Amino acid sequence: MTVIQKPKYQQISLDIARKIINGNLKEGNKIFGRSELAALYNVSPETIRRAIAVLKDMGVVEVTQGSGIIIKSKELAFRYVNRFNETYSIVQIKNEIKNLIENKKEIDNKIDNLIEKVVEYSSSLKNINPFNPFEIEVNKPTHAIGKTISDLKFWQNTGGTIIGIRRGEKLYLSPGPYSEINKGDVLIIVGDEDVMEKTLKFLYEN
Repeated sequence: MTVIQKPKYQQISLDIARKIINGNLKEGNKIFGRSELAALYNVSPETIRRAIAVLKDMGVVEVTQGSGIIIKSKELAFRYVNRFNETYSIVQIKNEIKNLIENKKEIDNKIDNLIEKVVEYSSSLKNINPFNPFEIEVNKPTHAIGKTISDLKFWQNTGGTIIGIRRGEKLYLSPGPYSEINKGDVLIIVGDEDVMEKTLKFLYEN
């Protein structure tokens, strides 16, 4: 998970706002000048100026020449902290979603690579008996379209086992008995030498 680091001036403005909410700093009271705050937070005067500018814009403090920095509203300090927390949470969620999407892409790539290996391995078995993988495209009218592998009693009628279905650009490996056969599907089948002939006869001559 990505860790989001808040800018220093924002950390300081939130810290001051929380002190106002907790009652450590009271409405109407004057807080340290910029130089004292810079020393307290161990930052530059410019960082303090930006932190105070944020609080001033939010109505939490009032900056006047001569009077310095005056605490104006505890309620607006509370709203500022809540508003920031909501925004920060959204940023965290967005980053987590981004990370998940990146992880999903990585997983999808690994799955695609494994599928390619399985297909390559299946192809390498073509010369090995008694189980020869072959492909049959369901490109003609057949009673099998719209039926599941179980409905067709595929193994009982052909002696072959469907180990994959290629549908468009997708490959479904080890389809279950309730997988439906669609027109245009390419069936990847394993069986002995006469299974292809039996399968073609079963699909198109019945």
